[in-house]
Amino acid sequence: MVREHDGKRLMTDEEPLGSNGPADQAVGSDAAGDAVAGSDTSGGEAIDGDTGGAEAPDDDIGGGEATDGGTVTGEEIPVEGAVSDALAAATHPSRSTVRHWLTTTNHKDVGILYIVTSLFFLLLGGLLAWLMRIQLWEPRAVGEGVLGPMAYNQAVSAHGLVMVFWFLSPFAFGFANYIVPLQMGADDLAFPRLNALSFWLYLSSGLLFVVSFFQGGTFAGGWTMYAPLNLPTFTPDVGANTAILALVLFVASVTVSSVNFLTTMHRMRAEGLTLRRLPIFSWSILLTVWMMLFAFAALLAALLILSSDRILGTAYFVQETAGGTLLWTHLFWFFGHPEVYIVFFPALGIMAEVFQTFTGRRIVGRKWFIAAMVLVALQSFVVWMHHMFLTGINLEIKTLFMVTTIGISLPFDLMVFALIYTLVKGRVRFTTPFLFAFGGLILFILGGITGVFLGAIVLDYEFRGTYWVVAHFHYVMVGGVTALVGGLYYWFPKITGRMYDEFLGKAHFTAYFAGFNLLYFPMFVAWETPRRVFQYDAWMAPWHKLATVGAFILGLSFVIMFYNLTKSAFDGERVGNAPWEFSRTAEWAVPSPPPTGNFPGVPSYSDGRLSFRSREATDGGAAAAAGSTQADGGGAVDAHAGAHDHGDHASVWPLAVSVGAFLLFLGLSGVRQGSLVEGIAGSFYLFAAVAGGIVVLGSLVAWALEPFDAPEGGFGEAWPFDGVENGKVGMWIFLASDVVLFGGFIGAYVFTRVAAGWVGWQPVPEDPIPGLVNTYILLASSFTVVLALVAAQKEHRWGVVASLTATIALGIGFLGNKALEWRHLFHTGVEPTATIQTSTFFLTTGLHAAHVVAGLIGALYLLGRSLGGAYLTDHRPVEYFGLYWHFVDIVWLFLFPLFYIL
Repeated sequence: MVREHDGKRLMTDEEPLGSNGPADQAVGSDAAGDAVAGSDTSGGEAIDGDTGGAEAPDDDIGGGEATDGGTVTGEEIPVEGAVSDALAAATHPSRSTVRHWLTTTNHKDVGILYIVTSLFFLLLGGLLAWLMRIQLWEPRAVGEGVLGPMAYNQAVSAHGLVMVFWFLSPFAFGFANYIVPLQMGADDLAFPRLNALSFWLYLSSGLLFVVSFFQGGTFAGGWTMYAPLNLPTFTPDVGANTAILALVLFVASVTVSSVNFLTTMHRMRAEGLTLRRLPIFSWSILLTVWMMLFAFAALLAALLILSSDRILGTAYFVQETAGGTLLWTHLFWFFGHPEVYIVFFPALGIMAEVFQTFTGRRIVGRKWFIAAMVLVALQSFVVWMHHMFLTGINLEIKTLFMVTTIGISLPFDLMVFALIYTLVKGRVRFTTPFLFAFGGLILFILGGITGVFLGAIVLDYEFRGTYWVVAHFHYVMVGGVTALVGGLYYWFPKITGRMYDEFLGKAHFTAYFAGFNLLYFPMFVAWETPRRVFQYDAWMAPWHKLATVGAFILGLSFVIMFYNLTKSAFDGERVGNAPWEFSRTAEWAVPSPPPTGNFPGVPSYSDGRLSFRSREATDGGAAAAAGSTQADGGGAVDAHAGAHDHGDHASVWPLAVSVGAFLLFLGLSGVRQGSLVEGIAGSFYLFAAVAGGIVVLGSLVAWALEPFDAPEGGFGEAWPFDGVENGKVGMWIFLASDVVLFGGFIGAYVFTRVAAGWVGWQPVPEDPIPGLVNTYILLASSFTVVLALVAAQKEHRWGVVASLTATIALGIGFLGNKALEWRHLFHTGVEPTATIQTSTFFLTTGLHAAHVVAGLIGALYLLGRSLGGAYLTDHRPVEYFGLYWHFVDIVWLFLFPLFYIL
C-alpha cells in the first residue's frame, strides 16, 4: 500500500520494492513485457523531459497539466511500475564486494563514488576551517595560538584548494553522473571506462594532495597561488610541488569527464528529447561541462608552466621576468571566474528541479531561464579582469571589465526572479530538499548583492584583500553548496530506495543555516580584517568570536546529516519509483534504485510523452542499427541491450591507470630546479616515477586490448552531431580543449614578449632551418595518415601497414631533428633555464613534442593491430587517430613562424 505524507509517497511493508501502489495495479506486474511490446507506459502529453501529463501554461497545474517538474493532480503517474519487480531484482548487481566498486564503470556507481569521496574532502576542508577559526578567536601575535604563521598559511591555502577543487564540483558531478543519463533516457555515459577513469584520477589527485602535508608541508601561497609566492623561493617544500601536481592530475580528471559528458549529452538523448525539452538540471550540467572544458584547459596551461618553473627551473613567473606575476593572474582568473559558475550552475539546476517539484508547477519563464544560463556561460569568459583592478592595467580596460561584470549580473537577475515567481504562483511544500534549495537561493542573493561592490573599481580598491571578499565569496559558493545538499536529500530516495528522516533533515537545515550566517555575516561587519592573516584590531574580536561559534555550529550540523542518511540508507522507509508527489522527470519513472540498464525498453518522447519501445526492434530495427557499438576487435552489440545483457560494467584498467599516475606524479614531486632531492628520498622519488610511468603505459595498452562494449548513441536526438560517431565527437571535443591549452602557452609567450618589448626580444633559436625541415616532415606525415585511412577504406591491409609505418618513421624523424636542434642549443649555452626567451621556446615546443610522442604511441598500437588485419571493416580508429595527428601538425604551423620567423 502507498501512503502520502508531506508531499511524499511511502511504501508499507506489505508492498514490494519497485512497486508504487495504484500505478502498479494499473500497469500490472508484467508491465515490462507490455512496455517492450511497444505500448506506451505513460498517460497524457509531456514535453521537456517529463514522464507524462499535458503541457502546462504559466498558470497553476491542474487537471493533468504538467511539464518538467509538475504533476498530474489527482491521479497516479501512469509510468510508475513500468519495470517489473522480477526485472528490478534481477538487474541490481551486488554492491557488497570491494571488487565491484574497484572495477565498476556504471554511471550510477561512479556517481555514488563521487558523492561519498567529495563528502570526505568536505570533512577535510571543514577540519582545516575549524583550525583557522580557532586561531582567529582573538588577535594573536606570531607564535601564539594553535597554528604558527606557516601552518596558518598552509591551512588557509589547503582549505581553499580542497573545497573549490576536491569538494564543490565533484559533489555536483556525483549527481550529474547518477541523474543526467536517467533524465536523458540513456543506458550509460558514452564512454563508461573513461567515466570510471575520471573518478579514479580525481581520487588519486586528492590523495596526492593529502600526501603533500607529510612532505615538509603543503602549498602555503594561498588557494589562488599568486606569483611569485608560488615559486620555490617562497614555498620551497616538496609538498608544495606535490600539491601543484595534484591539481594537474585533477584537471586531467576533469578533461576526461568533460569529453565524456559532452559526447553523451549531444549524442545519446532519447528520441524526441531535443535540447529545448531537456530538464533544467541536465541543461545546467551541459552548460557547466562546456565551461569546464575550456576553463580547466586554461588552468592546465597555467599549472604546467608553474610546474615547469618549479621542477625544471624555467623562468616564466620569476620576479625578474617582465609581466611574470601578472601572467599568472591572467591565466588563473581566466579559469577562476568561470569556475564560480561551474560550481553554481548545478546548484541552480537543482533549485529549479526542487522548486518545480515542491510547488507543483512549472518554472516560470522556462525558456528565458535557460537562455539566461546560456548567456551567463558565454559571458563568464569576459569578466576575469575584475579580479585584477589593483594591478597596473590601464583605466580604460578596467572600465570595460567593470561593464561586463555588471552585465553578467542581469541574466542572474532574470533567473532569480523566475525562481521567486515560481514560489509565488505555486503551493510550497516545506520539505528538507526545498528548505535547502530555498536557503541556497537566499544566500546567493546576499552574495550577489555584496558582490556588486567589488564590481565597481573605486569600491574594489577599498574592499579587495579584506574579509568583505571572504564573506561575499562564501555567500556565493556556499549558497551553491546549500542547494547541492538539497539535491542530496532530493535524490537520496532514488539512489537508495529509502526515505530519510524528515525531522532530522529539517533539524540539519536549521543548524546549518543558522551556523552559516553566524559564521559569515559578522565578516561583513568586521570587513577591515585583512585576509590570510590572524592579526586584526581588538575591536573586531567579538565579531570573530561570533564567527568561530558559527563555524562549529555549521560543521556539527553535518553530523546530523551523516547520521540521518547513513541510518536511513539501511533502515529508512522504502519508497517506490516516485516518492515525491509532484516529480515529473524521467529518473522518477524507474525503480528506486534504478536497475543496471536503467530502462525496460528504449525510452522515447517521439509522441510527446515518455514511452518505452522494444529493444529488439525500434522503428523496424533502425534504432538497433544506429545504436550499435563495435568493441575493440569484437562484434557489434545493441546499444540498448537489455539490462541482463548490460554486463557488470567491470574493468580494472581505469583504476590501474590512476594508480600509475599517482606514482608518476609523486615521483615528479621530488624534482626541484632540475635535480632530485638528495639522499634516499631522491631514490624513492625516482623509483616511484619510473614505476608509475610503466604502470600507466602498460595499463593503457591492456585497456586498448580489453573487449568492452559501450553504447554508441545516435538512436535518438543527436543535434548537432547527427550521423557522427561517439568516438569522433569525443575526439573533436578533446581537441577543442587542446586548442585552449596551446592557446594558453602561445598567449603566455605573446604576453611575455609584449611586456618585455616585442622588437627587442632575442629570438630563440636564431637558425630557422631545423624548424623548416620539421614543418616539411610533419606535412608529409599528415599525407601518410590520409593514405592509411584510404587504404583501410579500400580494405588494403598492407597499404594500411605501409602508411602507418611511414607515419611513424616521419614522427621519429621529427623528434630526432628536434633532439639534434636542442643538443646544439645546449652546447652553445642556450638552456631552458637561462632566460625567459629560452623558457618559452623550450617549454612550448616541448609540449608539442609530447603530443607527437603520444601520437606515435597511438600509431604503434594501430600498426600492431593492422598487421593482424584490423581496421579493414571498421576504419574508425584510423580516422580518429588522423584527426589527432592533423591537429598536432596544424599546431606546429603556428609555432614555426612564431618562434623561428617573427
